[in-house]
Order: sequence, then structure tokens, then C-alpha cells
Amino acid sequence: MKLVAAQLRGLAGDIDGNIQRHIAVIERAASHGAAVVVFPELSLTGYEPRMAQRLAMSCDDPRLEVFQALSDRHQMLIAVGAPNRGQEGIEIGMFVFRCRESPVVYAKQMLHADEQPYFHPGDRPMVFPLHGAVIAAAICYESLQAVHADAAVARGATVYLASVAKAARGVDTGYRHYPAIAQHHGLTVMMANGVGPADDFVMAGRSAVWRTDGTQVCSADAEGEALVVYDLATQVAEVLPMGDAVGAAHDR
Repeated sequence: MKLVAAQLRGLAGDIDGNIQRHIAVIERAASHGAAVVVFPELSLTGYEPRMAQRLAMSCDDPRLEVFQALSDRHQMLIAVGAPNRGQEGIEIGMFVFRCRESPVVYAKQMLHADEQPYFHPGDRPMVFPLHGAVIAAAICYESLQAVHADAAVARGATVYLASVAKAARGVDTGYRHYPAIAQHHGLTVMMANGVGPADDFVMAGRSAVWRTDGTQVCSADAEGEALVVYDLATQVAEVLPMGDAVGAAHDR
């Protein structure tokens, strides 16, 4: 089973444009045999908390139907990010699409202080069994809290997917934390970060994967759009620069 972290440059507030870019990435990932593709935090809107109220979505938004169709076609789990209209307020959502199943939204449970004025925390952890693995969802700040990984492992997780929007300092912290939890729990850990401007900082890329012994297999660079591809069976990884594929999709 191949896992893919999509390192993407978000277009602030441009949901339609970002959807087209996501489609190009998913098709590229499918051509390399991906079973799972995870995008950065709030990837469909860009990480823009001040815009969240206006840009919030829900699972039944017709603009998201393309992701279910792609999931069905490629038999792939696809995890994209957007503000979610939860029952208690706007949440930082990871919208998860699985082949022939109804979409679900995982809402970030542990918010950074800067996010609390704009978002309501989720209250339900989620794991997704797939091809013998159990995939746990994690979003940025909470993925750096040991108790979050502890809870995921208690639910049987074997793969920890961290969808993040991190500046350089946050990436450095992740590069210390993720191998530690990988080794401690015997988890495969994959981080998908964005690149380019976001809110009041610049996302610093370096999307990466760590084996269950804490060894970093490979990582993308800090600026370019790329796919980090990891084969769980062979434990081999590669980084695929996106080149012109994403830009071409946006130009159409």
C-alpha cells in the first residue's frame, strides 16, 4: 500500500482553483499506485483562519463530489482540508473520502491558541482501516502532542497521517517529535505540509515520512510542490516534484 503526502501551494480563498489543483495531484498520485493521499491543513481554502467563516463547507457540498468520484475510480482514500460547519461552530476539518463509502469529516480536536478565536475544537478521534493498516487522522498542532498519538494507538492505529500548515520553526519541532512517536509506538508517520504564504507566515514544506523505528525515509524540500510517496510493504520512498502539472490544471 502506497501512502502519498501532497505538498501543495494553496491559493488563499480560491476553493475552485484549489480543487482543480487537488485533482491534478490526485491523478498524478494514482498513476504511481497511491492508496492514500493526504493534503496539508485547510488545503482547499488555504490556511486562512480569518476567512474561515466565509469559506466553511460541509460534506454535502456539491463541489466536493469530485473527490468521492476520484476515490471510487482509483480505490483510494483521499484526505483534503477545509473549514467545516460543525454543530457547535466552524471546525478545522479533514474531509475523508473512501471508495464506495460516505464521506466523513475529522475535526481538529486540539487547537493552537491563535486558532481559538476562529474555530471550535472537534471531540471525536477517527481511524480508518485500510488494506490491513489502521490510519489515524491528525491535524497540525495536535500532531505534536504526545497524548494525541497515544489515543490513536489505543484505537489500533498503525499509520499516523499529520496534515499540517507549518512555518520553519514548526517543521523543526515536527522533525524532532514525529520520529520519537514513530519509534515509541511502532507507527509509520507521514507529514503533509504546504509551501508558500499562509495567514501571517510562510509554510516551509519538508513533507516527510518516518518508519516504525523512527528512521526518516525521505523528505521534500522547503519550497517546491511535490509528492512524497511511501510504500508500506517495501519501506521504500521517493519524492516526485510536481513540476508544471499543478499549474496547468489551474490554468484550465
